[in-house]
Amino acid sequence: MNAPQSTSRLTEAVAILAAGAWALYAATPIPAATTVSTPVHAVIDAGKTFAPINPNLYGMFIEHAGSLVYRSMWAEMIDDRKFYHPIVATDAVQPSPAGGRSGRGRFGGAPRRWTPIGAAEFVTMDTQYAYAGDHSPMVTLSPTEPRGIRQAGLALIKDKDYAGRIVLAGDPAVQVTISLIWGTDTADRQSITFDSLTPTYATFPLAFRCPVDATDGQLEITATGPGALHIGAVSLMPADNVQGWRREVIAVLKSLRSGLYRWPGGNFVSAHDWRDAIGDPDRRPPTWDPVWNALQSNDVGTDEFMTLCRLVEVEPYITVNSGFGEARSAAEYVEYANGSVTTRMGAMRAANGHPEPYRVKFWNIGNEMWGDWQFGYMPLAQYLVKHNLFAKAMRKVDPTIILIASGAMPDTMTGSKQSLKLGDKLIPDYLGPADWTGALFLHCLDNMDMISEHYYNYDSHFDLSLAKQVPNDPNEPLVDWMRRPANHIRIKYEEYQEYLNRIPALKNKPIPIALDEYAYAGGRGGGNYKVVPAYAWNFHEMFRHSDLYQLATLTFVTATYHAAGDQAVLSPVGMLFKFYRDHYGTIPVETSGNSPQPKPKDPPGGEQPVVHAGSDTFPLDVAAAWTADRRALTVAVINPTESPQTLRLQIRGAALSGEGTLRRMAPQSLAATVVVGQEPGVTIEEQMLDAIPTSPTFAPFSVNIYEFPAQ
Repeated sequence: MNAPQSTSRLTEAVAILAAGAWALYAATPIPAATTVSTPVHAVIDAGKTFAPINPNLYGMFIEHAGSLVYRSMWAEMIDDRKFYHPIVATDAVQPSPAGGRSGRGRFGGAPRRWTPIGAAEFVTMDTQYAYAGDHSPMVTLSPTEPRGIRQAGLALIKDKDYAGRIVLAGDPAVQVTISLIWGTDTADRQSITFDSLTPTYATFPLAFRCPVDATDGQLEITATGPGALHIGAVSLMPADNVQGWRREVIAVLKSLRSGLYRWPGGNFVSAHDWRDAIGDPDRRPPTWDPVWNALQSNDVGTDEFMTLCRLVEVEPYITVNSGFGEARSAAEYVEYANGSVTTRMGAMRAANGHPEPYRVKFWNIGNEMWGDWQFGYMPLAQYLVKHNLFAKAMRKVDPTIILIASGAMPDTMTGSKQSLKLGDKLIPDYLGPADWTGALFLHCLDNMDMISEHYYNYDSHFDLSLAKQVPNDPNEPLVDWMRRPANHIRIKYEEYQEYLNRIPALKNKPIPIALDEYAYAGGRGGGNYKVVPAYAWNFHEMFRHSDLYQLATLTFVTATYHAAGDQAVLSPVGMLFKFYRDHYGTIPVETSGNSPQPKPKDPPGGEQPVVHAGSDTFPLDVAAAWTADRRALTVAVINPTESPQTLRLQIRGAALSGEGTLRRMAPQSLAATVVVGQEPGVTIEEQMLDAIPTSPTFAPFSVNIYEFPAQ
């Protein structure tokens, strides 16, 4: 799709990269892998430029998938802090409600439970005097025997300060003790006492300091006196939290300069009511999320998400619920975010402490509404009507917003087998009954600005002949494994060309792609390096079609860092995103070569494009771009093989100084990773060049970016 744009007159200079390079690849034996018999040439014509790379291609996605946000990013230490579950003895813990996807084990584990202190019969769940949700614990007291509740399993850090609050009600004669415990001796605790309760709920501050490291700390709430103690809500966070977010996580995320964040889902959003997650956090009702089959505290809602975006300096991108939700709710959501204080919902936002409008530009109508796993799924013909209702209602509130429709091109409908729910063909016909994106283009074009598309890769692929996912060949060449994400980018580009040919109106109103969910799950265990060249190739393929791909958000942002204790470091994936964001240019230029990518072995359809992704420099992938000010030309080279590879490169249309910098990621193992407290297995190496090098040899599975200043 990229048509060359007019360029300024540049003095042509030719640089031949021919012998001797930075040969710092791993010294360990490398298995036999892809090689080529003739030298690979690449020609970069810096005078032929294309649409600028949108910084939102470096975006991130975060979803309330189980406890993912709360375990990884939010600073709250107490689980079930508003008492969704009844408090019973440990051996009497009841199973949680069933249904939906299993998100608890996959994303953070099951929440810790409260247990009674003293006989369990003295702790009951009071529905008549509930503070948040359906019930709150009531502890029947004794004048002499401390009774109450505790939660164990808290990770505590030596010399760390903790701050929080507790909401209590009871007789003024009741004495309450809140204790943070880090050991088994009676002295291994710090306690706070309150004796000024009232019959109505009131909030009391908590402050502790732990003198040791502890992996099984406890918070105890006990009381003595007449009557009963009512507990409404409890909160405890590290005192250095940043408006509720983990300080160390905010620091690493800010360094990524990610462009924008998409939220709150994802599958989660199809059964979520955004109004449950605004207002006083202690009063927000805890709910059961039926999508991920997990407890949802509603502590992180719209206002907290906006705070996160402000802290890490990214644009917010909100998905509205077009599953169980309806158009009026979505319109009110836009008004809550963007309306002035004179509007009903804008006034509500102001009452919640945020008088200034958030001015959210990007709004996604529904998530994967083509999939029958979404709550509120409906046939395509009905959903087209629903999308238009949503779009009109939302634009009536704010005509300036960018609306992103929930699409699925034929590759997605095939790989998910949702095509067979709407038609009788596994690979749907363009504009046929199972072409979800095509139908949106035909019937909703005036009510959208972008189309949302998703893909996920695993150590398997969709076999068209078997109509199912099958394991990859264990002997699959590494270059083919690395190419799989980029092939998804390529196939959606090919499909879009078909839409342009079949829908004349699309030529008058182009609809860019928002790739707002994607991930390579295969080989990602432990956050290792293996996926890094694959994601770099994914970038290159989007850059090659920079007019079509305008937004992308990685699933999930939590894949970009590793956190432990009160420290966080960028993971290899996070390092890659920062690497390109900081050091790759923004104005793509033409790249050609003498070694085309091999022809696909599999027939097109599903995950297989007609033409393999990649530049004509096989087995390497090469992309180049000017910096925004055109003061430097950047050249990125990926070696997705297990063997060192050499390249000859000719640069045209640019007058370069001859000096430069080479930066690269080239660990000795695909399993290399970065973990808090350990020597990093992945680094970004940097070498200054006093001349344009000749014949550089690129280390196995390395990602390299040259920067050549202009004269």
